[in-house]
Amino acid sequence: MVDTVKKPKATRDAYGEALLELGRKRKDIVVLDADLSGSTKTNKFAKEFPERFFNMGIAEQDMIGTAAGLALSGKVPFASTFAVFETGRAWDQIRLTVCYSRTNVKLVASHGGITVGEDGASHQALEDIAIMRALPNMSVIVPSDANETVSVINAVADHKGPVYVRLGRAKVPHVMPENHSFILGKAHIFHIGKDATIVACGIMVDAALRAANILKKDGIDAGVINMSTVKPLDEKALLDAAKTSKLIVTAEEHSVIGGLGGAVAEFISENRPIPVKRIGVLDSFGCSGTPEQLLRHHGLTAEHIVETIKKFAGL
Repeated sequence: MVDTVKKPKATRDAYGEALLELGRKRKDIVVLDADLSGSTKTNKFAKEFPERFFNMGIAEQDMIGTAAGLALSGKVPFASTFAVFETGRAWDQIRLTVCYSRTNVKLVASHGGITVGEDGASHQALEDIAIMRALPNMSVIVPSDANETVSVINAVADHKGPVYVRLGRAKVPHVMPENHSFILGKAHIFHIGKDATIVACGIMVDAALRAANILKKDGIDAGVINMSTVKPLDEKALLDAAKTSKLIVTAEEHSVIGGLGGAVAEFISENRPIPVKRIGVLDSFGCSGTPEQLLRHHGLTAEHIVETIKKFAGL
């Protein structure tokens, strides 16, 4: 249920705070950034622990290679920049020095998706989940709100192996329970619906919950699953939804190709086929506009989810 009392908060802000607390508890935590620490919020860590912070400049490939070296030296490196730069400019280094070598590097990218807004298509990462999901040994996580982000950062610090965490720029509502404890590969099931179940990640969890409430008023039972771990998927949660629901709808602030929707469709088609409808950006680049305008333009709204379920579930 969406918390309307707490003020919305960006997941990148929660990351900065969680990273600082981690640094206070653990001396093996080191942080790297590609000259965007004010935006990724790693500047909070840098201010208190300058000896453990490395500003690599606009050199994302060097940042990843250095992070891998620090990991091999026994450190736990968190490497941050914008999602479009981290996954695009440094893909070769991520593939070989992080994933192939299985180094314990935590890639935490901010400014994922179209809610980057007026910065336009060049800064809107819509393919990053697909790129990271395709890499062997890489885990991919998209937290839904600030509360879950804090739990995610603490969990990945303890996890041994490469991780990609995708965060956003815009402030988002609080949707997860206050005592939520993130477990890698475990979805949070709000409810599994008889008519449909919405499997969402990131900011689309809020939209999914609002859509389910609208549908409930019309007598339609729609469930919501927060699939914050896109890789590895919570296969049991998906099977439970497929056994109960007539339709699964995926919702993500990402291209419909290769992201959460692709992962869910692949699994469902091979294990318990039922109709799956993907909601996301339809094989296009983003454009300039406010986050709200762009979400409406690409159909990433609660209202569009409602229309989709009514249409494809035959209700």
